[in-house]
Amino acid sequence: MKGRLLLGLVSVVAFAAAPNFRKDVMPVLAKAGCNQGACHGALAGKNGFKLTLRGYDPEVDYDTLTRQSVGRRISLADPSQSLMLLKATMTVPHGGGRRFKTDSLEYKIIHDWIAAGTPPPSASDVEVVSLVVNPKQVTLKPGDQTQLQVTAKYSDGSTSDVTHWVKYSSSEEGTATVDDNGKVKMIGNGEAAITLWFASRVMYATVTAPYNNQIAPDTWTSAKINNYIDKVVLAKLRDLNIAPSGEVGDAEFLRRAWLDAAGVLPRPEEVEAFLTDKSPDRRSRLIDRILASDEFTDYWAYKWSDLLLVSSRKLSRTSTRAFYQWIHESVKENKPWDQFVREIFTSTGSTRQNGALNYYVIHKDPIDLTENVTQAFLGQRLTCARCHNHPLEKWTQKQYYQMANIFSRIGIKQGTGDEQIIFPKTSGDINHPRLLKPLPPAPLDGDPISLDSTEDRRLPFAKWLTRSDNQMFSRNVVNRVWGNFFGHGIVDPVDDVRATNPASNEALFAAVTKDFVDNGYDVRRLIRTIMNSETYQRSAEANATNKDDVRYFSKYNVKRLPAEVLLDTMSEVTGVPSDFPDYPRGTRALQLPDTRVESRFLTAFGRPPRILCDAAERSSAPSISQALHVINGDTLNMKLSAANGTVSRLLDLGFSDNRIVEYLTMAAFGRYPTDDERVRLTKLITDEREKTKGDTREVRKEAFEDLLWAMLTSKEFIFNH
Repeated sequence: MKGRLLLGLVSVVAFAAAPNFRKDVMPVLAKAGCNQGACHGALAGKNGFKLTLRGYDPEVDYDTLTRQSVGRRISLADPSQSLMLLKATMTVPHGGGRRFKTDSLEYKIIHDWIAAGTPPPSASDVEVVSLVVNPKQVTLKPGDQTQLQVTAKYSDGSTSDVTHWVKYSSSEEGTATVDDNGKVKMIGNGEAAITLWFASRVMYATVTAPYNNQIAPDTWTSAKINNYIDKVVLAKLRDLNIAPSGEVGDAEFLRRAWLDAAGVLPRPEEVEAFLTDKSPDRRSRLIDRILASDEFTDYWAYKWSDLLLVSSRKLSRTSTRAFYQWIHESVKENKPWDQFVREIFTSTGSTRQNGALNYYVIHKDPIDLTENVTQAFLGQRLTCARCHNHPLEKWTQKQYYQMANIFSRIGIKQGTGDEQIIFPKTSGDINHPRLLKPLPPAPLDGDPISLDSTEDRRLPFAKWLTRSDNQMFSRNVVNRVWGNFFGHGIVDPVDDVRATNPASNEALFAAVTKDFVDNGYDVRRLIRTIMNSETYQRSAEANATNKDDVRYFSKYNVKRLPAEVLLDTMSEVTGVPSDFPDYPRGTRALQLPDTRVESRFLTAFGRPPRILCDAAERSSAPSISQALHVINGDTLNMKLSAANGTVSRLLDLGFSDNRIVEYLTMAAFGRYPTDDERVRLTKLITDEREKTKGDTREVRKEAFEDLLWAMLTSKEFIFNH
């Protein structure tokens, strides 16, 4: 006790001249890697020595260094004999190896801090409020180097060059590397983001080395531009020296547009009509028809149901239906996205009368609600900050529990039957696990709400969330919609829009987001703008310069059809609907409000269970199970052989072999058969008829069923292109 008082006295006396623990010492520990997850920042620490991960709690770290192990890590009498310095310099054995040398700046800071009596962190310490990097963006050539300079701005208005103390990493090590002091070296062609981390603040710089492609000079002047999206995308491609692919043909565009926006195939009669239409605005009129269709509403209601985890796992069947119907009606009336989300956070009352309130029945735990809300509506994965400061973002544990406390006063009581009543409570808080007290509730980077206020805390949160200057909110939904059409977000994964996961084209992201906000958060208008762009209407066929590009949208990214779309389109082409337990015959997979409806086919092809708010829940990875389903599974084979299916109806109508081949090709692929396909396929049918002397109709039926099976299991059918 006496030693502890003496230590405190020395600290007070020497504080003014000493290195500051928070501002000076903590950066040394972070830079040396002492408080990283692979070292003493691990959950259990190392060899009995545990620091908070990346120094998220300086007060705790101070006590650990100066008070634990009988203070043997620090020697006030002879600072150079402090175990903290002896181990870091490998003067005595250290499992982590040498972290710095005795003649280094790191050594001097720790030594001088100890010599000054180890002054503790204080509430009056300045804190980092932002970082500035120079250059923020630079174009180089392979082999070139550039030095980054990072300046920290502090809460008292002062600045400091912290280049030496920043932790650096490259998003593309094959393109650019960065050393511990911020020197970047271009290794190859392409673009890389150099992530900078200092004092729980993160940002990035972009380095670019254009590809050595031979591109015709008129490529950029002759490129077709339909709207502002094309201008920004072309500018990026020009910077990288990547030539865009040409425009996709009408047949491919027709099929692509219906599948991407509505999850259905164009009907053969529409294929014929569209391919004979030569008017210059035929594509824009097609887009308008798709956006006005019932199938468009079904598709996007299903997509937002994935996002909101609509499922009977935690809801009754009636509540599941009510939640889904609210989403469906919102899409149908084109409710602005800010209004759609605001209704979730400003409503009270019956879950039966207001389906949006079922969101709180699904997320009864405030912690669960906090993490799902931030990922669903902000694109921020906050879970790591539950236990410590976020290792990949700027969010602190304190911010996490301030955010969680917003949702600590949501009351749920039983109504009539399976009805739940949602209401705001006037008391109840969540304690910070270390401070053991509640913190004033506050949105991320938002203003705090008084702990004593009895106002429904969701109301100021909803106002903050949907503010026009809340970029996290608007960028999140823009990225999700963009990813639907291109198979790759402007930021990828589509639901990970953090500062350290930079956009592939920041100018594009900013432009689309601004347009979305300026036009009232109109999702349908956003989709129309994307689909009308030449960027979306490019061919999936690569050229010599863009064959490896998936990030810069120089071509259309081929993608496998989602499970529900694949099943619905198979049903559509075969003319045989799928049967789902307790649902009327003819219900499509994309019309199901609940993903717990039994379907082995949908499960095999990656239908999400809607347990986690994570885009990765939906899988498009191939599997043996999928192959078995299309090769000899009942789902497809039963549809093909059905007595009232497409093939049977075409035969009953007396269609010729040539006309049936044509019809099936249009139904499955959205195009006419090529001349070669027409000749070969009709010959196959004729040869099959001549090989047998049995019932001609049955022979033709089996032959066309085999042909249709081959079409529906082909890459051309299973993928959108």
